[in-house]
This record gives sequence, C-alpha cells and structure tokens, in this order.
Amino acid sequence: MKVYVHLAVAQHPRRWAQLFAAGRLVGLNEPDPYGYARAERMGVTLIPPAMEHEGKFGKLVRMGLGAPLGFDIVNAWRNRASIMAADVVWTHTESQFLGACALLALRRRDRTARPRLLAQVVWLIDRWPRLNPLHRWLWRRLIRQADVLTFHSPLNLAAARKLFPDQRCELVRFGIRADHREPPRAPRVRGGPYRIISVGNDTHRDWRSLVEAVREHPEWQLRIVSTKADPELAHGLDHVTVAGVTSSDELFALYREADLVVVPLQHNLHVSGSTALQEAALFGVPTIATAVGGHEAYFPPDAVRYVPEQDPHAIAAAIAALAADPVAAAAMAARAQAQMGDEGLSSEAYVRAHVRLSRELLGTR
Repeated sequence: MKVYVHLAVAQHPRRWAQLFAAGRLVGLNEPDPYGYARAERMGVTLIPPAMEHEGKFGKLVRMGLGAPLGFDIVNAWRNRASIMAADVVWTHTESQFLGACALLALRRRDRTARPRLLAQVVWLIDRWPRLNPLHRWLWRRLIRQADVLTFHSPLNLAAARKLFPDQRCELVRFGIRADHREPPRAPRVRGGPYRIISVGNDTHRDWRSLVEAVREHPEWQLRIVSTKADPELAHGLDHVTVAGVTSSDELFALYREADLVVVPLQHNLHVSGSTALQEAALFGVPTIATAVGGHEAYFPPDAVRYVPEQDPHAIAAAIAALAADPVAAAAMAARAQAQMGDEGLSSEAYVRAHVRLSRELLGTR
C-alpha cells in the first residue's frame, strides 16, 4: 500500500528531522512528523513530498492564494505527483485536506482511479459557525471529495455527523510518542512549596481562571510554560511565573520537578490540550483539566481530575484536594499512565488506525 502524507510546508520530513536532531522541537516528539513514518513498519510504502524548499516569492504566492480560500491549494498543486501516485493520501489538518480535495476536484478523475483520501479535521468544526457563507458553500463541495473524515474528539465527531450526514466520519484518537515514560513517583511528602506547571501555546487555554485559582495561595508555586500567555498575568504575584522554554530538556526538567499539572481550557470541540495531558501521564505527574473538548475519551475521570469550565474555585478546590492526599494523587497519575502505550494512547496506535482505515478503503474499491 502506497501512502502519501500531505503535511504543511513547514512540516516537511527533512526539515522536521533537522529540528528534532537540533533539539528545537519542544516536547515528546518523534524524529519524523507526528510519527507517521511508523507506518513503514506496518507494511506501508511512504511516498515522499515532491518539494522541499520554498523561496520568498513562492511563499508569498502560496499565502496570497491561501488567504481568501482558507486552505493551501498551492502546496497541494506542488505535490500533485506524490498525491496522484499514492493509493491513499493522509492529511493532518483542514488546510492540507481541503487543498488535496480541490486538486482532486480539478483533475476530475474517476473516483476508482484516484487515491483515497483520509481527511483529518482539527479546528474546522469549532470554526464552522463563524465561517462566511461562501466558505461554507465551497468547503462543503470540496469535502465530498474525501473518503473519510477523521476526528480526534467524539464532540467534533458528533457535530460533524450532523453537518455532513453523507460523509463517513471516524474517531481517531491523537497520540504522542509513548516509548519514553518515567515511573509514577512515590506519594509526595508534605511540606515545602507545591509546584504546579501548566503547559501550552494554543488559543483555547484559560490562563486567567488558573491564575485566579492560585492567587490567594502563595504556597502553590505556578509556572505557566507558554510563549503565548500574557506575562502580565503574573503581575504582583511572586508565586506565579509566565515563561516559555527553548528546549525539550528544559520542559522535561519542569515535569520532573512538578507536583501537579493543570490544563485549564476554554470551550472547544477538538481535545485542545491532549498533548499536555499525555506528556504529564508519561512523566507520572497527576493532572487537573477542564472538562471540555472530549478528553474523557482519552483519560477516564479516575485518571484525570476534571473541573467545570471557567471556574477558578473548582480548580482551587481540586488542587487543594490533591495536595492534601498525595497517595490518591500518585494513584491517579499511575492510572493515567496506564492509558498510554501501543494498544492505548500513542503515536503507534494513532498511525495504526490510519493504516487500518486505509486498508478498509482499498478493500472496498
């Protein structure tokens, strides 16, 4: 089975490998984009992208066309040979799959003679209510070219099945590299500062509720690990720090020192924060998360302490409860880590799901 993984220009496998080798990809990353290369050990032949380098003018043209369309048609056109040589095309976000859909629509080839398309949806359903009518009309027509729409969250999945009732929609849980894990630590000995970290750069983090939760608790030392959070959140609070990290080693040291990880979230449908929850599980750190996005499909309530949305008091109460019962906190972290692995949450399981769906599609051709 020949597969082409259609990624954004910035995620070219060679560039990704160079950044990984240089230690510039922060987090528990793979040496290849999102672990898709694992498919080669599953009997898949991966077709490389047709283009690696992009000049300034080429980038300007690509972005100039992509802005009004809302997706990257130029990247798909440049890689048309790789797309058409594949049995199945995998995509990572809407920008890529809509570009591939447009390419397939333009070529007007019979569906039995062209590659099958797995279209992974991340933010589209969250953004759909705010799309202008022209984008909705165009994107609906393009989505018909996809053979399967895949989603990371059951919430996204349920909404999509109502929006696109004629499309096949499937849940594929996103997973990170799970071969690095550290044993859940022994119950914390009471005394000294209680060290809390909160990691993330996406727009759906609810930093304000978290800061409000710890404001009156100087014994709780909070480090917000983000380059996107407003440093002013820590103004006047000596026990709150807002700062990003520049290397994985720096991030991993923070996980090892932390007594607790908190993932505060705004309303979303796409399991925002799933990477942070999985990293915390692999480092054996107990976790609190806002009950939005569908994370219960990844970690049950006995593995992560869930709190209501926009509720600083609930966050504070959950922190206090876990700090007061280190044995229960350690047991919860162990249950979260038990969810991680090749048969559970991992990049291995994530890629295997793509392979399974692809073989199903080819089997029904």
